[in-house]
Amino acid sequence: MSEILDMFKKRRSIYALGRNIGVSNAEIADLVKECVKYAPSAFNSQTARAVVLFGAPHQKLWDIVLSHLQKVTPKDKFGATQNKIASFASAYGTVLFFEDMAVVESLQKQYPLYHDAFPVFSCQSSGMAQYMVWTAFAEENIGASLQHYNPLIDDDVKKKFGLPQEWRLMSQMPFGSIEAPAGEKEFLPIAKRVLIKER
Repeated sequence: MSEILDMFKKRRSIYALGRNIGVSNAEIADLVKECVKYAPSAFNSQTARAVVLFGAPHQKLWDIVLSHLQKVTPKDKFGATQNKIASFASAYGTVLFFEDMAVVESLQKQYPLYHDAFPVFSCQSSGMAQYMVWTAFAEENIGASLQHYNPLIDDDVKKKFGLPQEWRLMSQMPFGSIEAPAGEKEFLPIAKRVLIKER
């Protein structure tokens, strides 16, 4: 048990990312495929989808993000926004996480009793897939963070990368070499977060 807990503790939000990783594109792709394949899902619906971007496609994603943010960010704050997006673009690549809403809607029709619950189940499944990839990256000494510029960028991302309209963008995970470690993390008292009842 201690080994898997050590993996969980190793996974942190890393923002200083570079391109000096010692893992091939093929190995990264295989890692993401295995995580998505084995991620749990309600009714074994397997709704999680992922797109791994390297090189020019990775850069194009963050160009899209920046172009949208420029339209909605006050001019006096845009410099900080540019720097933030540049830090993500300087990473080695990005994983885009989606949920296939065509599958979710099909399940809603098949099981009307759970109609309102399936979108919640879908989010839970996506979160587990994201966490699995993030933890697997950490085990390979690849840093990552989780970003959410959806739904602002959704349409342009689908158009640029030729993705189905039924796919709902959930998050963006830039990843790369760890150029600076995560800072100290503060924790709320665990006794307030986990209650034990034995009687």
